[in-house]
Amino acid sequence: MTHHSPDEIRAAVSAQRAVVEDFFARLAEGSRADSGITRDTYGAGENWGHRVLAEYAEKAGLALHRDAAANTYATLPGRDRAAPRILMGSHLDSVPNGGNFDGAAGVVAGLVTLGVLERLGIRPRCDVTVMGIRAEESVWFEVSYIGSRSALGTLPEGALEAKRIDTGRSLAAYLVACGGDPERLRQRRPELDRSNVRAFIEVHIEQAPSLIEAGLPLAICTGIPGNFRYPNARIVGRHDHVGTPRRFRHDAAMAAADFAGALDRIWADLDAAGTPLAVTFGRFHTDTKLHGLTTVPGAFYFSLDVRAYDEALLARLKAKVPEIIHRIEAERRVTFELGPAAGAAVGVVDPAITTALTAAADRLGIRSMPLGSPASHDSAAFAAAGIPTAMLFVRNEHGSHNPREHMEIGDFLDASAVLAHWVIEHAA
Repeated sequence: MTHHSPDEIRAAVSAQRAVVEDFFARLAEGSRADSGITRDTYGAGENWGHRVLAEYAEKAGLALHRDAAANTYATLPGRDRAAPRILMGSHLDSVPNGGNFDGAAGVVAGLVTLGVLERLGIRPRCDVTVMGIRAEESVWFEVSYIGSRSALGTLPEGALEAKRIDTGRSLAAYLVACGGDPERLRQRRPELDRSNVRAFIEVHIEQAPSLIEAGLPLAICTGIPGNFRYPNARIVGRHDHVGTPRRFRHDAAMAAADFAGALDRIWADLDAAGTPLAVTFGRFHTDTKLHGLTTVPGAFYFSLDVRAYDEALLARLKAKVPEIIHRIEAERRVTFELGPAAGAAVGVVDPAITTALTAAADRLGIRSMPLGSPASHDSAAFAAAGIPTAMLFVRNEHGSHNPREHMEIGDFLDASAVLAHWVIEHAA
């Protein structure tokens, strides 16, 4: 139990409101977007975020370090430098034309927590570190958790050869340009593991309006979904005249509609039974060079992301996909080419940490609720590596991955207070 009262902790957090507001404003200055925020992975936008983090860390007298993936670490040294550290943080990249808080809130909450320790005169037993993580947004290289899995030594085979969708340059080339070392990453030697990380805690804005609906500022995460993905799938049929009778058609668009409808019906049945699941076709389009009002589509392109909280369910659904495809191919006389699959494991949160975070919120007088994450997060990579992991979600009115992300600073400070309370209780 901490010797510092809840009022002292909340006051030390509230005293940093101006710093928090300034940090988010500085982050927004580095966006590459005309509308919304674009901090492109391993590009100028994400580099700006890491530069801002480094500037604030140096000003606060924190120890700075970068690893082979160009992740940034800002550390308040503990009394026992050899003891496993407490790690906080999140990612600093964004989707194209996204918002300013997705990911970045976790980095700023970590810095606020270190500021609380300093203000209360606490020198922690172990190092307490904020990690600015690279490349969480898989839209850029279509690989999940590049920064965190690089640090954990679990980056998938072939990931360094992945191409950024807007430039075609490889991840390895971008790493070199950002000061990383792809050859070290190929050796899969972890920067972080269970021996040197005691726990990882990530603060993040909520990505569905559950907290808005509940009228609460904060949620304690109960789990992070795993997923399987087909980033670049296509259906090959035959382009025909619009007047071609149905029996002669090889219609790729209708085959895609059949496929999407079949998966949606599975989702609807599971949802009605109370089983959480999400099925998303992020790209879903005909060939833009050949399609037209009077053409039967002979090609169709899509991406598929299926996520759930149960590994066995994910495996069953993945096995169901070829069955559905086989039926549609026979009916529509088309061919599906799914391309390489990708995936991420279910993130299991640590029950002891989540219980303690809930208790900390109660002591601080902050209302909260349990909530499963609808999205994937770096925390899942830490959990898969065996590191005790937890997440806190901050109320966010307009969802994420869009320019309208809206996090009240008061709600954010509540989440930071809960995080700080836990760190003081376990590191002071």
